[in-house]
Amino acid sequence: MNILKLVPTIALVAYAITLGASAQTQSPNIDDPTFRVTVVSRTTPAVKYEHRSGSTKIDFKGTELMPGATGLATVDSHRGAMQVNAEFKGLDKPSSFGNEYLTYVLWVVSPEGRAVNVGEVLLGGNRSKLDVTTDLQTFALIVTAEPYYAVRRPSNVVVMENEVRGDTAGTVEVVDAKYELVDRGGYLPTGFTFDPVILSTKLPLEFFEARNAMRIAKLAQADRFAASSYDNAAGEMKQADDMASNKHMEKKQLIATSRETVQTAEDSREIAMKVLEANRVDRERREAEAREATANANAKQASQRASSAEADAALAATRANDEAQRRLSAEAQTADADRQRDQAVAGKNEAQADQATAEQGRADAQAEADQNRAAAITSDQQLQAAVQDREALRARLLQQFNLILETHDTARGLVVNLSDVLFDTGKFTLRPAAREKLAKVSGIVLAYPSLKLAIEGYTDSVGSDEYNQKLSEDRADSVRIYLTGQGVPQDMTSAAGFGKSQPIASNDTADGRMQNRRVQLVVSGEVIGTDIAVIKVPVAQVVAPQ
Repeated sequence: MNILKLVPTIALVAYAITLGASAQTQSPNIDDPTFRVTVVSRTTPAVKYEHRSGSTKIDFKGTELMPGATGLATVDSHRGAMQVNAEFKGLDKPSSFGNEYLTYVLWVVSPEGRAVNVGEVLLGGNRSKLDVTTDLQTFALIVTAEPYYAVRRPSNVVVMENEVRGDTAGTVEVVDAKYELVDRGGYLPTGFTFDPVILSTKLPLEFFEARNAMRIAKLAQADRFAASSYDNAAGEMKQADDMASNKHMEKKQLIATSRETVQTAEDSREIAMKVLEANRVDRERREAEAREATANANAKQASQRASSAEADAALAATRANDEAQRRLSAEAQTADADRQRDQAVAGKNEAQADQATAEQGRADAQAEADQNRAAAITSDQQLQAAVQDREALRARLLQQFNLILETHDTARGLVVNLSDVLFDTGKFTLRPAAREKLAKVSGIVLAYPSLKLAIEGYTDSVGSDEYNQKLSEDRADSVRIYLTGQGVPQDMTSAAGFGKSQPIASNDTADGRMQNRRVQLVVSGEVIGTDIAVIKVPVAQVVAPQ
């Protein structure tokens, strides 16, 4: 056990920017949007857990928002990941912080300020449990109230934080991390009041989270600026409503459909907010260009006035000379010429002053245009960061699957190979080793509800076409039935057999035939940059082997 020398902390500085609107319209004005910025600061310790150092414990304590809440987490170090088993008690109803809050979410926060949603904390009597994994080695743990489980940024309704125990194994890091939190009420337009959500004991919490997500997406104008994603979410919500009104409701299917609705609605809200931000930047750019054009026109007019004044001054000087020649009195001629010269100089000075004012206006307009270009570059960098996050998740999943079974990254997705030795010879019965590995695979997949699994069975060339086709289908269905039994939603999976039609090695050798006898899990989804449609095959086709 390492000795904790210091009690340093992660500084949580939150910058929440939300679209404003009046309570009467209940929707933002896209032609003249306003924004409000709220800064929220917190501190909490981050622990560097030693790699493969075994188990250690860390406490949770309630914040000033919920001082009666407590918790305990056991952190287990495994190769490539940290297992966190947490248990909480004393959690109040999340709606006590606002009508839009329905649930709690557990977050891990890296020293660099990256907050990752690792799971939903459901209320269960006086205690709530959650088992999750993370690939971070150094992190802090916080619990926040949220409107639904699939949020991408934590709200500033932080109800619990981790607290280092005297026997916690690890090193407390001195860090200065910054990351965004959504201010309380930040999911709603300014002045908008969220109607209370009346929960029913007959329907699962996920169903009401889906309705919450749809309302929040609509308030963000996702129906206008992310119509395709929002329409998909609306279709999924209708399916959930139909299931909820059915007397013979299938609760698991309703939960799965509701969770998919939440994910799709959150995606549409994120897309809409990015479009609104891009529109705002474009509008400010156009306004700056208009101001610059006006300043240029004023400068041109000032320059013309200066030229005209110089011409007038020259003409006045000529007239003064002519007048001096005509006058008999030298003193009178000189006095008149001086007077006209003074007037000319005053006019020239005034024109020069106008020109200087115009030059300053042009400089101000140029500075504002430079600021707008910098803002546009920042927006592009944020979009690139989203792509990098997707690629990092794909690499992390490849690493996690490779720790369990041989896995390859392909254009179709991540291909996990389940070899023939994990089945009884000539049968589709899963051996214990196969069940153990598939249980670990399901644990990873359940952490990412938007992933899809295409399960494909293959055989060697020994035997008839009909026999090989049937065996490949039975093995693929056995794997699918086992995964769904572990909690993987059926809509995430498909199963198909291809018999001996797609060998990956020669069937002329025993080693080649062994490679051809396989079951492959093709993991895909937009979240890792691929999207292979799930083939819907009824699970009732094959009875799972005992």
